Amino acid sequence: MKQIQLLILLILVSSSEVKAQTSNPQQYKYVFTVAKDGTGEFKYIQDAIDAMRVYPLARITLYIKNGVYNEKIELPANNTDVTFIGESVEKTIITFNDYSGRGKHTTFTSYTAKISGNRFIAENITFANSAGPVGQALALYVDADKAVFRNCRFLGNQDTIFAAGENARQLFVDCYIEGTTDFIFGPSTAVFQNCTIRAKSNSYITAASTTEGKKFGYVFLDCKITADSTVTKLFLGRPWRAHAKTAFIRCELPKQIATEGWNNWGNPANETTVRYEEYKSTGEGATSAKRVAWSKQLSDKEAKEYTLENIFSNSNATIQQESNWFHQIHTKAFEWPATK
Repeated sequence: MKQIQLLILLILVSSSEVKAQTSNPQQYKYVFTVAKDGTGEFKYIQDAIDAMRVYPLARITLYIKNGVYNEKIELPANNTDVTFIGESVEKTIITFNDYSGRGKHTTFTSYTAKISGNRFIAENITFANSAGPVGQALALYVDADKAVFRNCRFLGNQDTIFAAGENARQLFVDCYIEGTTDFIFGPSTAVFQNCTIRAKSNSYITAASTTEGKKFGYVFLDCKITADSTVTKLFLGRPWRAHAKTAFIRCELPKQIATEGWNNWGNPANETTVRYEEYKSTGEGATSAKRVAWSKQLSDKEAKEYTLENIFSNSNATIQQESNWFHQIHTKAFEWPATK
């Protein structure tokens, strides 16, 4: 009898704790500030992340003041609904210098920042890998779903951005991305809108590894591609995996773009499975006459399919905000609070 009473008591206490955690969101902290000069609550970004409540009951905002944050950071998968807002994109810099082959590091552990918490937002921040041209060295590893980066810079060389997560969707708006080889790569569905993409060597901009059956992989909408003066032959992409999908829609292409446009990564079999597309490219590198036969120039009708609604569509339409998350974030502008 006493055992039954004790069990009932434990259940009641446990239920009370759960209710307290979910019914009193005001008891938790949702705004944090990091400053290198000591004027914030934390000097290090990772310390602020570690102090955040996991699976929060409301969105958490981390304000990052100007400074060079020389640290390797990770936002775990259970740190959902987090926003990073930098004071200014040019002066709020997160940087580290790991690279594949440094100690036990591989490509996938060489990141400066790893973002795994879903519904992440970043604005006005530079993510950099300062290792130099030493091989694979990620500035950003992002496998979070519904992640948005706006007015951010990504600085590196080979493998600057790993847009990861086979079922992840990511949006980059008004960003600057630079690199050398395969500097945007991975399996996610990612849109780069109004971005400037700078190639620093003769190589490949993208190396998508889109999973079989997906309609969209990497989509560049109204982007400007630039190349350093030392670059003479630049490819739009090559397939890291056989079903890679990449499209450049209304993008400005420099003269250094290879006339064939795309590369099969030394495997002719990839030509039957990849989907590489362009639509109304402009600039000196836009000539389509000598593009590889296994790429495609879209018609006006086909190009209409390349909307955020279609690219990011998901069958879970009953989930709140599933169908319009990118619109709400895309139109909302965050402001640096005067009191911070």
